[in-house]
Amino acid sequence: MSPIADMLTQLKNAQMRGYAEVVLPFSQMKFQIAQILKNKNFVGEVEKRKRKTKKSEFDILAIGLKYNNGVGSITDIKMVSKPSRRMYAGKKTLKPVRQSYGISVVSTSKGLMTGDDARKAGLGGEIICEVW
Repeated sequence: MSPIADMLTQLKNAQMRGYAEVVLPFSQMKFQIAQILKNKNFVGEVEKRKRKTKKSEFDILAIGLKYNNGVGSITDIKMVSKPSRRMYAGKKTLKPVRQSYGISVVSTSKGLMTGDDARKAGLGGEIICEVW
């Protein structure tokens, strides 16, 4: 499984279990996806932390989860582009997710952004995931 798919699955499962926070190994792409989710109010705080063990020190990504009256902000997450099958969309074929109740995360030549932002900027790219 890809690290991004693993991250999205852990977010979804942790929210179903009612956890307050998810801790993952750090990568820049995971951090950028988490920042997009934070900006769109799907998750709470996102921060990069250091974790020390006896032998080494490494970075982790801590993502706080949001709840509204006990119900998670994330209803579902769908991985669109997979390692075995990449999904690309042009600027004209990027569509709203769930009648604009959700977002899609798109990897463009200008970096990661939501599908709406990519459409406004006139960019297409690889559709990473959809969140609603």
